[in-house]
Amino acid sequence: MNTPKRTHQPTHQPTLNSTLDPKLNPTFNRAIVSFKRLDPNATLPAYQSAEAAGLDLSACLPQTDPAQQPTLTIEPGRIAVVPCGFAMAIPRGHEGQVRPRSGLATKHGLTLPNAPGTIDSDYRGEVKVPLINLGQQPYTITQGQRIAQLVIAPVTQAVVVEVSELEDTARGAGGFGSTGMKA
Repeated sequence: MNTPKRTHQPTHQPTLNSTLDPKLNPTFNRAIVSFKRLDPNATLPAYQSAEAAGLDLSACLPQTDPAQQPTLTIEPGRIAVVPCGFAMAIPRGHEGQVRPRSGLATKHGLTLPNAPGTIDSDYRGEVKVPLINLGQQPYTITQGQRIAQLVIAPVTQAVVVEVSELEDTARGAGGFGSTGMKA
C-alpha cells in the first residue's frame, strides 16, 4: 500500500501587518519573504522609504577582535564577497535581484560584478553580496553598513521551442547601439 508523501508544513505562518514595517506603501503588491538571522549582529533588510523598490542589504562582518568594530577593505580592482548574516525564503514564482546602491557606485566606484545578481526562490544559504571596487582608492566596509539593494520580483519561466526561422522585425539582427544609429 502506497502512502502519499507529506510535504513539510511550516510550524508558524508569517503575518503581514503594518507594525512589521510602517514604511510599506499600502498600494504596492506584496510577497511574504521569511528571514532567518544567522548572526545576532545581522541587520535584516529594510525599505528606507514608502516608495522604495529595494530592501537595503547590510554587511554582517565576522567579529575577529571584540575590542574593535569589524571592517573589510576592498582594494581598487578587487572583488570581495560580503556576508549579510541571514538566510531567507523567497516565495515560489519570485526572485531576489541584488543591485548596487547608487551612492556607493557613483561616489566610490563600489558596485556588483554581476549586477543584477539573482537569488532563486529555492536558495536557503546565507545571503552574500559580491562587491567590486572600480574606484581609484581602497574602500572600507563597516559592520552594518548598507551595501546593496534587494528587489523581490515575479519570475516568468520560458518554454524553450526550437524553430527553423524566426519572425522578421524592423530591427532584425541589429544589436549594440543599432537603434541609436542614423543613416
